[in-house]
Amino acid sequence: MNKLSIINEIDEMIETYCEGCFIRKQLRKEQGKTAAHRFCISNCSVGSQLQFLGNELNKVGAGHK
Repeated sequence: MNKLSIINEIDEMIETYCEGCFIRKQLRKEQGKTAAHRFCISNCSVGSQLQFLGNELNKVGAGHK
């Protein structure tokens, strides 16, 4: 994967799954942005995939394959 394809995949995932996420919206409303963010990175399968893609992006950006 190249840098641009990873960025495009991240953007597509966020648009598809995160922007309309009821759980994220409800947590932000009830508990604040930090709680919603914590849920997304700790308990959401989409968040896990985004973390993986972010790590891949770091590898590509650093020149590793």
